[in-house]
Amino acid sequence: MARLQLSVVAACAVLLALVAPSIAGDPDMLQDVCVADLASPIKINGFPCKANITADDFFFAGLKKAGNTNNPAGSVVTAANVLSFPGVNTLGVSMARIDYAVGGQNPPHTHPRATEIIFVTEGTLEVGFITTANKLFTKVVTVGEVFVFPRGLVHFQQNRGNCSASVIAAFNSQLQGTQAIATTLLAATPPVPTDVLAKAFRVDNEDIDAVKARFN
Repeated sequence: MARLQLSVVAACAVLLALVAPSIAGDPDMLQDVCVADLASPIKINGFPCKANITADDFFFAGLKKAGNTNNPAGSVVTAANVLSFPGVNTLGVSMARIDYAVGGQNPPHTHPRATEIIFVTEGTLEVGFITTANKLFTKVVTVGEVFVFPRGLVHFQQNRGNCSASVIAAFNSQLQGTQAIATTLLAATPPVPTDVLAKAFRVDNEDIDAVKARFN
């Protein structure tokens, strides 16, 4: 019995030794700022810190003006994430401006690393997201209203008004990542095999090839 108790104690000690670092480790940043050095050859899960920083590293004016919506989707995203705004490195936040032409759409997509919340600054949008149980939640939102898209779920926005529209979006990640569903499947490099997509969408290979051609 004593030997069994000793074995249990020893096992618990080993488990504690393995778990303790994750409990005792620093959950937050260990310095005030870490402006991203985008030119550094060092590759990590994020970006190394730049040595010489100024107030301009924490300033971004790119969301002031509407973007060009003259494209097939009729929308454009202007991102204020770490790639364009190095001051947000390690801070876990970023923003974007999304502009929509009349009838414009921000096509179904996901952000694998962030929840997104939008604030409508102009126009009328139909927005929605789909859960992993294939339940659609959709809402028409107008100026001054807010809608949130849970992290990783497929979502979209469509301009339902008779004038242009725009939103300001915020993310709880410095680089939220974006996967546009149609583009991901139909314009991947190298391409996803046609027969794989045909089976998934329950159509003929020729139908998939015809749609793929529109993404080239």
